[in-house]
Amino acid sequence: MIPKTTICLWYDGTAEEAAQFYAATFPDSAVQRVYRAPSDYPSGKQGDVLTVDFTVAGIPCMGLNGGPAFKHSEAFSFQIATDDQEETDRLWNAIVGNGGQESECGWCKDRWGVSWQITPRVLTEAIADPDPAVAQRAFAAMMTMRKIDVAAIEAARRG
Repeated sequence: MIPKTTICLWYDGTAEEAAQFYAATFPDSAVQRVYRAPSDYPSGKQGDVLTVDFTVAGIPCMGLNGGPAFKHSEAFSFQIATDDQEETDRLWNAIVGNGGQESECGWCKDRWGVSWQITPRVLTEAIADPDPAVAQRAFAAMMTMRKIDVAAIEAARRG
């Protein structure tokens, strides 16, 4: 069944590779279907991958091999809520260690330029704490980090 809403991500010929990486990395992720060109076309050949239907953490996506015209930016990101440091480390290291790059405050980019926020739930809870002092301490701690350190956020929360 075709979902009513799908996120379309533009790739330069690497949509299938990206989809396979996401399916292997994130829980509740899979590649559903690869669509190939039925004939030659101006920028490609019969059999080239045109689009890939996949899910990332349960979110329906389509990877479009649209060429080099458009690049990903931080204006779009996947935010993945993690339960602990182990899950945070696993996802962060998979993205950054597979040709990606670190950024600030739990953000990183995969090797295709797609941005990810690997966000431990404890951080979200701490920043939303009804006590403004707790929220400020957690926020200040986060602002010094690249990958989020769960123990440091918990320590900041406690004061």
